[in-house]
Amino acid sequence: MKKKKVLILGVGSILHKDDGLGVFIVNEIESSAKDKLKDAELADGGTLGYDLLSIMSGREKIVIIDALKIDDAPGSIYRFPAKHLTEKGNKFSMHDVGVKKIIDMLALTGEEPEIEIIGIVPEDIQSFEIGISDSVKRSVPKAVEYVLDAALN
Repeated sequence: MKKKKVLILGVGSILHKDDGLGVFIVNEIESSAKDKLKDAELADGGTLGYDLLSIMSGREKIVIIDALKIDDAPGSIYRFPAKHLTEKGNKFSMHDVGVKKIIDMLALTGEEPEIEIIGIVPEDIQSFEIGISDSVKRSVPKAVEYVLDAALN
């Protein structure tokens, strides 16, 4: 089967509350807006780390949804090109394993798709609990809108 041009990838651990918000949003799109995405594939990247490379390869565009560790109100949404990700600190950082590292590894294979990040500030990524907090839940419709816009344009 031929891979679709666009990949919408939700990452994070659903076992740690808001850390799984990327996966939650991909599931939300799957149930509410999949019919709008004929050229896009939805994927639950969970915590696959370097195993994501095979899912990401061969794409023209990738939209990654994840918890964004930045000092802002929980539920705040950021949309930006992946080139603004950093390993730690001064701009935007995601997970410790690093979405940035995976993107860098993809580039080392000679692939450089357009990659956009939809990052949402989590409220709680420490609790061992499935589900997202209310502050993040309130931003889901807007996050879905951003994801669809990024994937379709």
